[in-house]
This record gives sequence, C-alpha cells and structure tokens, in this order.
Amino acid sequence: MEKHFSGGCQCGAVVYEVLVDLDQVITCNCSRCQPLGVVLAFAPRNDFTLNRGAENLTEFRFNKKEIAHLFCKTCGIQSFSYGRMPDGAEIAAINVNTLQGVDPRNLRPTHVDGRSM
Repeated sequence: MEKHFSGGCQCGAVVYEVLVDLDQVITCNCSRCQPLGVVLAFAPRNDFTLNRGAENLTEFRFNKKEIAHLFCKTCGIQSFSYGRMPDGAEIAAINVNTLQGVDPRNLRPTHVDGRSM
C-alpha cells in the first residue's frame, strides 16, 4: 500500500516527499548499493517531489550510466536516484534509510543480484 513520506539527507540541505509502497523494498549487491547499505523502494517519478536542495545535489553514474545517483554535496548522503523502468517509465529509487519515521530493519526486502546484471 502506498503511503506519503518525507525524507532527506543527514544535514537537511536536501528534502523530498514521496508516495511509495514499502511492501516492495529491495536490497542489492551491486558495487554501489552494497557498500552504501541502501534499502530501496521505487516510485513513479511524478509521485516524487524534491522540495529543497536541487542545487546541493551532485550526480554519479556508473556501469551502463542509466541511473542518476544523486547525493548531497554537504553530507554525502544519497537519498534517492532517478532512472527508468524497462518500459521507459521514469522512476525515483528511494533510499528507505532516509525516510522520516521508517525503520528499514522492520521491513522485509527482496534481495536483487545487481552484481550479476
């Protein structure tokens, strides 16, 4: 079930809101996600609003360079990324660790073998 959440980086420079379903979260063992320890949830891009901090974001792309991994220039936290589904639909990949009032340890993520993709 989709719910509305607020989130952002550690220092507060980046703040967002998102309507997202936390029943479908994942973990990934790719070279980026595993070291960061992210738990990810995905939302249509039009269900995501960046309220503050666009000017404080920097971008990192790797591998196929299809996902814009965005992180705060001040504190380094990656709160979300932008990408596309195979059908071309724009999405926001939310780092659930950055959602207010959510403890990702209480969720049951599905593991994705991103290292083999």
